[in-house]
Amino acid sequence: MLRIVKTEIWKLKRYHMIWAGVLLMLLSVLLTLFSTTALDGTYWTFSHFTEQVIKNNFSMIFPMCITLLAGYIIAREEIDDTMKSILTVPVSYGSLLWGKLFVCALLSLFLGFVSAVFTVTANLLMGFPGFSAASVLQTFAQMILNCLFLYIAVMPVIAATARMSNGHMVGTVIAFVYGYGGMFAAGNMTLANIYPITASMGLIRYRSYDEAVHWNMGLCGLSMTAALLVSAVIVVTTRNVSPAKTVQKQKKNVVKKGW
Repeated sequence: MLRIVKTEIWKLKRYHMIWAGVLLMLLSVLLTLFSTTALDGTYWTFSHFTEQVIKNNFSMIFPMCITLLAGYIIAREEIDDTMKSILTVPVSYGSLLWGKLFVCALLSLFLGFVSAVFTVTANLLMGFPGFSAASVLQTFAQMILNCLFLYIAVMPVIAATARMSNGHMVGTVIAFVYGYGGMFAAGNMTLANIYPITASMGLIRYRSYDEAVHWNMGLCGLSMTAALLVSAVIVVTTRNVSPAKTVQKQKKNVVKKGW
């Protein structure tokens, strides 16, 4: 497994799709910056800006982003026609898939770090009040962990669509709807604690200072555990892939009629 993980990390260097994930993290910050121009009487501070970036991440950007990247990484073996060579090595497809999923978890941590860097930089450029070392540390901790928990929440979608044709595109659409559904789940705290997308917010104590927000850490943890178990069942029950053999048809010699 360690060798599989090392190999997949080495492969990331030649995947230009990773830059799409970085740009999507920047897009989340830019959307939040755009919302600051609205004259709705909102008093923007460092903490409030960070919260809005996290909100954009979980509801619109990150579930779609990490599902697209993970699906792309998993699908590369068939796209590059390297699966038949890999399967000659004594390693099961399930182990290969676990290795890729683990690397995608590391990738989600990296994208969370990138999002935090963009958020702090935007805060400094805009000069919002409330900047401090404690707020910066909280921003990095919440965003990095939130991206990891969001990845766990969408992992069943990634694992289920891994063996589909163009599964990463199908999974991206499902993940977008799945993530956007968190906006509706957030309206009810009971549902928010068990819906995996919003449960990730509870685990980072998102807006826990608000009296209207009551996170149940036990339910949020159970929701994440359930997502992991469902993913594990899907991976374990995934059959090994056997490379398709191409049978070449023999060309028939056509006898011309006449002279």
